[in-house]
Amino acid sequence: QVQLVESGGGAVQAGGSLRLSCAASVSIFSFYAMNWYRQAPGKQRALIADITSIGSTNYADSVKGRFTISRDNAKNTVYLQMDSLKPEDTAVYYCNAEARKVGGEDYWGQGTQVTVLS
Repeated sequence: QVQLVESGGGAVQAGGSLRLSCAASVSIFSFYAMNWYRQAPGKQRALIADITSIGSTNYADSVKGRFTISRDNAKNTVYLQMDSLKPEDTAVYYCNAEARKVGGEDYWGQGTQVTVLS
């Protein structure tokens, strides 16, 4: 059973920073990519950043230049460094492990709340 455990959420003033962590119970190299999603109240869950097993990264326009995704394969952990936070970044943030094979099983963490105060 694969487990993903997020941590690092909380409340922060606008302009501040937070670093989220996602610790996996298995090697993250076994997945095609590790992703961060977020879901704001009343909105759909949306992909905001991803990092492949070879380290390629992509970001949603809404966070580009402010957020940085990284991975530590030795620790089986993925990070999301969030800087210059805005109130609109308020959401529950979820870690996702994307399967290598089409039709393979993806895994989700339980989510961590990020609240940005104006």
